[in-house]
Amino acid sequence: MIETVTIECPYCGEAFETIVDSSAGDQDYIEDCVVCCRPIECRLTVTADGAQLSVRRDDD
Repeated sequence: MIETVTIECPYCGEAFETIVDSSAGDQDYIEDCVVCCRPIECRLTVTADGAQLSVRRDDD
């Protein structure tokens, strides 16, 4: 299932929208912040209850 979610950049704190596809199962990927251009590590976890996207700094 493709959906748009709002995430907050762990570097600059700005919120922006991104698209996730939970039909592909659990995923780890890097997405650049649209404001400060720093790399954000995204982790999509899919369970029977739905999908959850967590983000953190790539340098953590």
